[in-house]
This record gives sequence, structure tokens and C-alpha cells, in this order.
Amino acid sequence: MSADRQFPIPDWIFDYQKGWLKCDLIAGLITAAVVIPKAMAYATITGLPVQVGLYTVLVPMTIYAVVGTSRPLSMSTTTTLAILAAAQLGQLAPAGDPAFLMRASATLTLLVGAILLVASLLRLGFIANFISEPVLIGFKAGIALVILLDQVPKLLGIHLPRGTVHNLLATLQAMPHTSLPTLAVGIVMIVLLVGIARFFPRAPAPLIVVAIAIAGVRLFGLQAHGVETVGQIPQGLPSFTFPDFSLVAKLWTGALGIALMSFTETIAAGRAFATSEEPYLRPNQELAATGLANAGGALLGAMPSGGGTTQTAVNRLAGALTQLAEFVTAAVALLTILFLAPLIGLMPQATLAAVVIVYSIGLINPADFRLILEIRRTEFLWALTALAGVVLLGTLQGILVAIVVSLVALAHQTADPPVRVMGRKPGTNVFRPRSKEHPEDETFPGLLMIQLEGRVFFANAERIGEKMKVLADEAKPRVVALDLSGVPDLEYTALRMLIDAEKRERERGVSVWLVGLNPEVLSMIQRSSLGKVLGRERMHFNLELAVAKYLAAPVSESPV
Repeated sequence: MSADRQFPIPDWIFDYQKGWLKCDLIAGLITAAVVIPKAMAYATITGLPVQVGLYTVLVPMTIYAVVGTSRPLSMSTTTTLAILAAAQLGQLAPAGDPAFLMRASATLTLLVGAILLVASLLRLGFIANFISEPVLIGFKAGIALVILLDQVPKLLGIHLPRGTVHNLLATLQAMPHTSLPTLAVGIVMIVLLVGIARFFPRAPAPLIVVAIAIAGVRLFGLQAHGVETVGQIPQGLPSFTFPDFSLVAKLWTGALGIALMSFTETIAAGRAFATSEEPYLRPNQELAATGLANAGGALLGAMPSGGGTTQTAVNRLAGALTQLAEFVTAAVALLTILFLAPLIGLMPQATLAAVVIVYSIGLINPADFRLILEIRRTEFLWALTALAGVVLLGTLQGILVAIVVSLVALAHQTADPPVRVMGRKPGTNVFRPRSKEHPEDETFPGLLMIQLEGRVFFANAERIGEKMKVLADEAKPRVVALDLSGVPDLEYTALRMLIDAEKRERERGVSVWLVGLNPEVLSMIQRSSLGKVLGRERMHFNLELAVAKYLAAPVSESPV
């Protein structure tokens, strides 16, 4: 069957082995212990009821397990998607109108699903590669800072109007009204989360912390001391949620950004934890699977969803071998909705804030920034730009900044390719770029060897010509040997500029040789006037042969 087929019956069902069942069951249970508390916490970021987090585990995860191509991927909402949805919903949902907020969320999630499905039909899976890793690192760090500013007031037990997530001053001004019992609960929860993760990394820290918090409310009556709890959670299956199509015009641009991040996170998590023995991820089918997960989830009250890196890592490390582990996680979410809702209602809001804060801080990794800086300063600046775009402009605008920075970075690299002067390693036939590390490399009087890399086309041909002219003016050679072995393609505009440059150099008494042409470039040049001018005498298979011919020519004779 075609590797690009959509909606096939999952191959793991036909290949399932009895010995896998125990691993998948255990992995699904462990992952549920991590995913369910986090999903409820992420629902509060958007201002939605905590049960929406449970619905987002139940429905999208079940759909993806049937349609998706990644065996370990765990599908629900993520930190990034939650804050993006919060930014969009916070701009239009009136305060104190949860019914409107639920309809708006359903509309936004349905739009995300529709966009992903259309992208799948158009076979746009390659879009996942359009955000560079440094930009994504900066973007996620910015998201984490925004989330921290949003959650700190909940940790302090103070209430600020939504829309102040970027306003640190508002939080500082409200600090005198801090609820000390709420702050104490939050600090204890954070210490427990960090401590369990540090000393008992295999333990489901979020589940343990949630259980301790609920027990604390029951045993010590924390509500009487001003500790706000989640409140009543409706039991039973999620009901059908009607989207409000009058909001489409206001939400579609935000849905585009959320859809892009949903797919980017999904494909990144799937690739990161795939093994060589498993089927290769099919990006276009991943678009379809993620789209169906969002569209189906929207109609049953779920928020925007995608593959989470942390929960996928838990699923894989816990031993998940197939998508059956996702069905187990979804089943636990269903049991929670049906039977455990009253207990969850006792959970302090500060506990959810603590979970969000601890897992959001993980998005800020100074080591990643340091590594980028050590390798390439330019990409470090791109990462900082993406971070600043999120913090200063907002999350959805930050996506645009991230994409623009990535594309500008790509355009910059493409438009300014390297032009290197080559030398020969003494006693060998190895040619390499001239450098301070190898001052002993051989050069030849009157011969300038220049190497180009990458596709030469209308956007960079003029810049390449400028660099070559500077080198030729400095060296004043009799022959310029242009090594094109690293050039896969020569576009027509670039060819015309090369023809003009050869003519100018020839009129100055400088002979231009072409070296290392691949068959496509050679064929193109031979069909042009340049091929007739150069003939066989000035086109060479490699630099070694070009140097041999140059050295064989009499000194008084200018090589043709």
C-alpha cells in the first residue's frame, strides 16, 4: 500500500503480539497519572472548566490512536496550545459567561481541526520543517514566561482580569492582597513536584501531588482558610457542544497559528520517540490524524490538542509499544469523568497553578540557548527574537514572528552563500578553503581558485558576483578557476550574470575556467553561449586537473 495513504487501518492491530499487552497497559496507566492532572491544569489557563481537560484526554487521544502513525505519541493539550488558545479566547469571551466561552472554544478547536484536515488534503506535511530549531526554542521559552506571569496570581490567591498576562506590574501591585494559606499550598505543591521528579523520577508526580492536595483539603478544611478549590465538576459523558459560527471571522487567524503549532509539536514528539523498528511517520497522515482529533474533540467539549513531548516521553519510557497504551489512558480519563469528579472538585486551584508552573519552566532551557550561542551567534539572535516576540507582542503574534524569523533566516542563508578561496594541502591532491589554521597550504601565482556552494539563482547571483570581484581585484590573477562541484543547480538569471562576468574578465585579460560541473549544470552551460566560448579547454573535471594544466602552461603564455 502507498506510504501516503490516509485513514488506513492501523498496522499495529494486525501485527499485535500477546506479549505487548502488559507493557501497553502499564504504560497507559502511568501516562494517565501524568497527563490527566496536567490537562486539567492547562484547561484553567484558558479559563475553561477543569473537566474540559478530561474531555481533551478522552476524545482526541482516542481518535489519534485509531488514525495516527506514531505508536508512542500521547495526544492531548499542551502548555503551548493552552496559552495560545487562552490568548485568542481571552480577547472575545465576556467575563462570567462560561457557556459563551465553551462555544467559542468549540469553534476555535473545530477551526484548528478543519485547517489541519485541509492541509492534509493539500499534502502540506512539509510545513513542519518551516520553523527552525533555534526559533522554536526561543518561542517556547517565551511561552513559558507568559504562562508564569499568568499563573503566579493564582499561586498567590489573587484575582486579576484576564488580559494582564504580560503585565508584571499588575501582579506586583496586587501582592499585598496575597492569601498566605493559598501561597503556602502552592509552595508545598511545587516543592513536592520538584522533589518527586528529582528523587523518584519514575513516580507519577502530578497524580501524587493532586492526591495529597485533595487529602489536605478534606483533612484540614483548607477552604475555610481561604484556599480556593476547583469546585463542582459535572459527572457523566461530555455532551455535544455547538460551535458558534458567527465567531469564525474573529478566530480563524488564531486557529491558523494554533494549527501550525499543534502539527509542529505532534510531528516533533512523534519523531523524537520513534524507534528504527517502527513504521516511519507520514506527515500528511499526521496532519489528518491531528485534524480529526481536534475536530472530533471540539464537538464534545475538548480544547485544541496536539502531541505533547513530555507525556509522549513518559509513555515511551513507561514501555508503550503501540497505540493501545493511548486507549488505556483515554479509558482512565473516562473512569475519572464518571466516578472521580467529586474528589477532583476538592483540588485547590493553587495545585493546578503549581503543576502548570513546574512543567512550563521546563520549556526554558538555558543550556539550549548556550549551545546555540557556542555554535552560531546568528541563530542565537533568532532564538532571542522569537522569545521577545512572544513576550512583547503576544503569543499568536509571536508565532508570526517565529515564522518570519525562520523564513528571513533561510532567505539570508540562501541569499549570501559562502565564496571561498581554495588552497592545496602540501604533498597531497586535497583542496580546502584557505584559513589561518593552515597558512602552509599551496597557492599558485596568477591562479585564483574559488569555490561556490549551494544553488546559484537570481536572489544570490549578484551577491556572489560582488564577492568574487573583490577577490579577483585583490589577487589580480591571470586565471580564475571557479569550482562549482558544490553547486547543484544554476538558474537562468545566474547563468546570464556568469556569461556577462566571463566576458568582462576576458576583456581584462583574465581567463575564467569552470571546474567540477555536475551533469545538469554542464548541460545547461553547453546549451548557452558560455559553453561555446569556454569549449573543452576551459572546463575541467576537478581542481587537481585544472592546476595540472595551469602549471604545465609556459610562464610567458596566458592559459586559455
